[in-house]
Amino acid sequence: MTTPKLSVESVPVGTTAVLVLADGTVFWGRGFGAETTSVGEICFNTSMTGYQEILTDPSYAGQIITFTFPHIGNVGTNDDDLESKRPASLGAILSEDITEASNFRATNSFDAWLKSHNLPAIAGLDTRHLTATIRDNGAPHGVLCVNQKGDFDLPELLNMATTWVGLEGLDLAIGVTGTNNGAWSVGRWDMDALAYTKPETSFKVVAIDYGAKNNILRSLAAVGCDVTVVSADTSADDILALNPDGVFLSNGPGDPAATGEYAVPVIQDLIKADIPMFGICLGHQMLALALGAKTQKMHLGHRGANHPIKDLTTGKVEITSQNHGFVVDKNSLPDHVQGTHFSLFDGTLAGLQIKGKPVFSVQYHPEASPGPQDSQYLFQRFADYMKQAS
Repeated sequence: MTTPKLSVESVPVGTTAVLVLADGTVFWGRGFGAETTSVGEICFNTSMTGYQEILTDPSYAGQIITFTFPHIGNVGTNDDDLESKRPASLGAILSEDITEASNFRATNSFDAWLKSHNLPAIAGLDTRHLTATIRDNGAPHGVLCVNQKGDFDLPELLNMATTWVGLEGLDLAIGVTGTNNGAWSVGRWDMDALAYTKPETSFKVVAIDYGAKNNILRSLAAVGCDVTVVSADTSADDILALNPDGVFLSNGPGDPAATGEYAVPVIQDLIKADIPMFGICLGHQMLALALGAKTQKMHLGHRGANHPIKDLTTGKVEITSQNHGFVVDKNSLPDHVQGTHFSLFDGTLAGLQIKGKPVFSVQYHPEASPGPQDSQYLFQRFADYMKQAS
């Protein structure tokens, strides 16, 4: 393979960070966060809020996130808006410099928070140009390097980008599972009390953690679920031994086919047990694999809080929060499975259900953290299925 040529003319004065893509494209900028180097897939997210939730979403493992909204970091960070105990993402790409925090809930600056988690960030580059590049050419491999002395070994950074293996074929769920194992009882955020609620419970739910976001677990608790979280590689026998009223399949990172090597047989056994089941994102994809469908890598993926989805079971259109780079092939669904939700952006499958069974899933994030709350009804649908089955 021919080594790409670096597209470099000169290093701008004051440069403290660089982004090098695998095709040799170089973006100079100002460094924030940790003084380190990260290599991964470069993606973009169109959300206008929720940068802290995005960076701590385990589904972003292996990815460096370009934020298309220019004002990132302006409200600082806090301990309540984390979606996992530590970020799985590898860095942030920003248009504007990080400013001082301006929010009554802030307990730390965004820059200091990035440093505390060893995450690099670059600002001052043309994120619109980078986003258009990703849109047209797909999500590239790239390297983000922050060095306050402006000392960069560009050939070595390019080599890191070109030799990185990529996300296809990787099981990343096993690396982010297990942080919340055990009982979960915290509900959704109460804006009046400025605290998380602790609702009463009616159903026993086992949540298989492939990289679950905290607000998914909160949303389950909010509809009366007594949630027990188990690791991604937990056996069907161990799950059924907990005598659940329902099983939840969480979101997570990586190639669903790779995670499915150990997860699909478990899901197939759980389907045979004839109990309600609900999957989100990676959980949706692996449910599809367990039913005989196929998944595939997307050109650039869906990431943002403004994606329109039509629910064919209600006829309604909901605006959703999404983060996925793989998708279920809608033409591969077996006859006993129906597509229930579809993207109005590109027509891709966004939800499915086994005909006549309380087993369903969606490709997006109904827990809405960040994002709109149009899809919270899906958690109640899951609770209703468990009520009907009891």
